[in-house]
Formats: sequence, structure tokens, C-alpha cells
Amino acid sequence: MLSAFTNSFKIPELRNKIFFTLSMLFVARIGANIPLPGVDPTPLQNFFEDQTASGSGGVLSLYNMFTGGALLKGAVMALGIMPYISASIIFQLMTAVVPSLARLAREGDVGRQKITQYTRLATLVICLIQGVLLVIGLKNPAGLFSGFDTATYGSIILNGSAIFVFNSVIILTTGTIILMWLGEQITEKGIGQGVSLLITVGILADLPGAMMTLYRLVFAPIGTNRIEVPQLAVMFVLLLVVTAGLVAVIQAMRKIPVQYAKRVVGRKVYGGQSSFLPLKVNYSGVMPVIFASAILMFPQQIFSWMAAGFGSLSFLTTISNWFLRGTVSYYFIFGSLILLFSYFWVSVMFKPIQIAEDLKKYGGYIPGVRPGEPTAKFLDFVMTRLTFAGAAFLTIIAVFPDVLLFSFNVPFQISNFFGGTGMLITVGVILQTLQQVETYLLQRHYDGFLKKGRIRGRNPAKKSRAQLTDTVEMGNLRPLMIVLGLIFVIGIASWIIRTWAL
Repeated sequence: MLSAFTNSFKIPELRNKIFFTLSMLFVARIGANIPLPGVDPTPLQNFFEDQTASGSGGVLSLYNMFTGGALLKGAVMALGIMPYISASIIFQLMTAVVPSLARLAREGDVGRQKITQYTRLATLVICLIQGVLLVIGLKNPAGLFSGFDTATYGSIILNGSAIFVFNSVIILTTGTIILMWLGEQITEKGIGQGVSLLITVGILADLPGAMMTLYRLVFAPIGTNRIEVPQLAVMFVLLLVVTAGLVAVIQAMRKIPVQYAKRVVGRKVYGGQSSFLPLKVNYSGVMPVIFASAILMFPQQIFSWMAAGFGSLSFLTTISNWFLRGTVSYYFIFGSLILLFSYFWVSVMFKPIQIAEDLKKYGGYIPGVRPGEPTAKFLDFVMTRLTFAGAAFLTIIAVFPDVLLFSFNVPFQISNFFGGTGMLITVGVILQTLQQVETYLLQRHYDGFLKKGRIRGRNPAKKSRAQLTDTVEMGNLRPLMIVLGLIFVIGIASWIIRTWAL
């Protein structure tokens, strides 16, 4: 494993891609810490601390996680990359149900470029709408965040004029467009999937704070709410078990054997080989958890507002309490929504009839199953049961942080790394990035991350740099990397000094 990381920097092309990716991610983190003019984030941060202490972070916790803490800091990138992800999901679902978009997707690079352009335009529209709603909501935070009292926490917006709203919306939209561009640059010139890495880095931005919180709990005075050494060891083992389980289920798949019939074309014989059709256990990924979490935010707030408006209708308060985190009803509804959205996503994205037709077209068949409609029914039968197993796993992982929070009084900042949406995204993206790095290593005949004993050949790292990478382009990036490196060192030093001063 360590030798694989070392070998990653021996290949000039891969090393330059890694440095470029880190530079772009660092630029994104800088934007997440530049405050929006006219916004005081201190009241919102104090409110968030009180909400997380009581375990009722709600919409604020989830949205702040996806923005990498930019929302609580009142940053210019407070909208995060979520508008682009929302637009991508919308067009991905529309591609499966709208015939014109489906034809575009099958046209190759030209069609995909048009869909990408539509996605960018939709992102701009979503940014403008969300930017206006966010600024108006920050002007009246009690309507956006249930329980926020301006008299207690203070005002977030210092100047609520129309010019301020216009400027703030333009700045927030620009911040999201810059993040979108950074993600595309990482995907094109760096390593990994750019948008996913931006979300992952935003989630991992809370890791130093969680480690400092854990450190203070371990060395807290005797008699206070501290974590003993045995409890710390159990938490470490739990973290390893949860991470290993995530890796196993994300990588798990059912391999359906496929046999191709032999075809004679002229004097050549084609086909006859055996292959397999991989069906992932967790086919829908993290999307059901995101959808379920987003939907469960609104009923509690809606019924709370209705109960406040109609004080005589006490049953509205009872219904509102059903959707509070920590109650049995909340987790029952949460698990049901995850199961529902898992099957919905699979039904939209997985096409057994099309797969069966493609297999029949190219002379492939599943041993023991007749081609055509029986193959489609067999694939649907297998995928239905795999989806149930994946949905059950997603429910366990999504609920596990709340078990630590409410049953064992583990702080939210720490329990968030023992599962949930953030951990699912982080592990999945890291695995995807490591697989790309593995491909580069195997192409250069280096040992990868997964297996030893690869066939070794001549080390291409000894070739001239000009044969592996564009030295002119990378030379132009060196001043940028030097400046970003200096900013990074200064930022780390200031963070350490401020942390120890507190």
C-alpha cells in the first residue's frame, strides 16, 4: 500500500495530475472561507452549535455538509456545488423518460456535450432561484430555520437593501459557477471525478474539528462528560468496521454469467467467449439517502408552522413530532423512504428489457435462461432482491450516527464520521479515485493498491519527461502551485495558533 503511494509520484504524468487536482481543491476551499460582504455568520454559527448539541440539526446540518461549511461561514460559495448536482440529477432522470434526450445521449460525444450545456444553463437558473431564497431567508432566519430567535442570536444580514440582495445573488451564483468549472477542470486534467471530489473535500473539512473535539473529550477533567480509553478503542474499532462494511457493499456485485455464440463471417469465427454481467448490490448509490433526508426536512417544518398558526389544532403538533430525529416514527419513515427511492432509482436507471435485447443482438445469452423476454424477467428478478439488500444496508448506515448521538451521547461532529450520507459519499469517491490511480500504476507496470505480483517491465519513469507530459503546460502551473502552497502553509499555521489559543 505504501509503495503504491510512493510509485504514484514516480510517474510524471500521474504526479502532475495529482498536484493539479490538489491545487484546484485548495482554490475551492479558499472560496468556501471568503465571507460574503454584508453578512455576519456568527449568529448562524451559534444557532448551529445549539442545534447540533440537541441533535436536531435538520436542513442546516445536511446543507452545511454539502457546502463544506461555507454556509455557516457566510462565504461566497455558500450555495456549494448542489445546484449543479441537482441539475445533473434532473437531466439524468429526464434522459431515461424523455425520448428526445434519450436520443441525444445515444449520439455520442456531440449529444453528451449538448446535454452538458443544458445542465449548465439549468444550474444557472437554479443558482439564481436558490440565491434569492437564501438571501431572503437569511434576512428573516426565523422563517428558514425553525427555532432561530433574532433577539437571542442577533441579525445575520447587516444591510438588507435591494442592492445588497442583487449583489449577493450575483456573487453566490458566480461562486457556484466557479465550483462547477473547477470540477470540470479536475475531471478533464486531474485525477478522479471533479464534482464528487469537491463534495468529499467539503465533508472532510470537518475532520480536523472532529479530531480536536475528540481530543478535548479524552483529556477532559474527571467527572465531566469525557471519553475513557476503552471507549476510545471501541470507537476506533467501530470506525474500522463501518469503513470496511462500506467498502465491501459499495464494491459488491452479482456476476451474471453470459455466453456468446460463435458466428462465422467469411473465413473468420467471432464470439464463443464467456463473460459476465455485473449487477451492483448498491446500484442506486447514495441517492436514496439524499432524497429521503431532503424530503423528511420539510414535513416537520410545515406541520410546526401550521401548529403555530392554528394553536387549537393540537394534532398538528403530534404529527410534527413524528418527524423529529430520535423518535421511532422518524426512523421508520426514513427507512421506508430509502427503500422506496432505491426501487424508484433502479426502475428508472436499470433497463432489463434493453439489456436483454442488446445481449440477443450480439449473440449473447445467460446459461439456463432463454433470450429475449425471459432474460429480462430474470434480470428484473435478480435486481429486485439485490436492491432490497442494498436498501437495508443504506438504512443501517444512515441511522448508525444517530444511534451514537442519542444512545451514547457521542457529539454530532464525531458521530457524523461513523456513517450517514457523508461517509457513504466519502468512501465511494475515494474508491473511485484510487481505481483511476491503480489504472495508471498498472499501465506503467507498477504494483497497484489491490494486488501484488504484477508483471514487471521496463520502468517508463526513466523516459524523458517530454514523452509523458506537457512540460510547457506544467511549467506555467508551477507559479500557481507555489503561491497556493504558501497560502496553504500560512493557513495551517494560523489555524493551529487559533485552535490552541482557544
